[in-house]
Amino acid sequence: MPSALNSPLSRRGVLAATGAVGLGVALAACGNGDDSGTDAGGDAKAGPWSFEDDRGETAEADSVPKNIVAFTGTAAALHDYGIQVKGVFGPTTTKGGEPDIQAGDLDVTKVEILGNVWGEFNVEKYAALAPDLLVTTQWVEGELWYVPEQSEDKILKLAPSVALLAAETTVPKAIQRHADLAESLGADLKAKKVTDAKARFEKAAGRLRAAAKSKPEIRVLIGSASQDLFYVSLAKMSADTLYLQELGVKFVEPKVNAQGFFEELSWENIDTYPADIIMMDNRSSALQPEALASKPTWARLPAVKAGQVVPRVTEPIYSYDKCAPILEDLAAAVEKARKVA
Repeated sequence: MPSALNSPLSRRGVLAATGAVGLGVALAACGNGDDSGTDAGGDAKAGPWSFEDDRGETAEADSVPKNIVAFTGTAAALHDYGIQVKGVFGPTTTKGGEPDIQAGDLDVTKVEILGNVWGEFNVEKYAALAPDLLVTTQWVEGELWYVPEQSEDKILKLAPSVALLAAETTVPKAIQRHADLAESLGADLKAKKVTDAKARFEKAAGRLRAAAKSKPEIRVLIGSASQDLFYVSLAKMSADTLYLQELGVKFVEPKVNAQGFFEELSWENIDTYPADIIMMDNRSSALQPEALASKPTWARLPAVKAGQVVPRVTEPIYSYDKCAPILEDLAAAVEKARKVA
């Protein structure tokens, strides 16, 4: 589920803060100096361009968009298909100036960063880029991820927009939709890098399916930590964990709140759901396992004692290249896991 741990408690803000759903990653960098990518639309046909997004809305332009601005994760996915963007918004760099985990392989020094945290989007810088297209994800119907509500009208007047689903879809579908968009912008989906990554992804899916089948007793909990609360997510609500569920992974099912994505637990009650493996939100907005050592209830969890805590890529970059390792890593964890709960 979407979440921004320090955001206001609006519907999209809460989602952004808790990490219950997988979100998109930082946008692709402009020209990285090698032959792995092209300028946006570089290989696309001349003439009018259009693309129907997951809202059922059609973005149109007189020619293939070249000045693309995108949410960080979406940009990173486009980058993996060879499409570069001019600007990004969303978690892009850490406090130390390093690329955020959601930036993927983007060269963050070569894109204009319009906003790096929840609620931050520099409209003036956006306008100065003369944008042809805005791209982001959608977790909740009618809401554009990391596009601030207070400035949304101004932003959407400046360029056509495309929104791709990140919730209530699955990883293969989400990857395909990002690939469709990239192809419309000039990407070559038959390039060896793309076909090799797809083959790796399919192999990894088969491995995880086999691992889950061989250990049907293993239960996995999807967690995200803040200083005051521990969030347990419902697998079917986000693309990554719904797909893992379809591959046979058995997940803990929390009693979710009205929004449907997750249940908030106090640290005194984090043992509510027995689990053999804990997948922890790996985003920079969430506390990581090493920061939880001071919480006694965390240390007492059977999965923690057994060393069966693994990262969860809560906001996947929807390319075959970035999603294959997610499946491989969980398959390895399930293969090695023992029943502890």
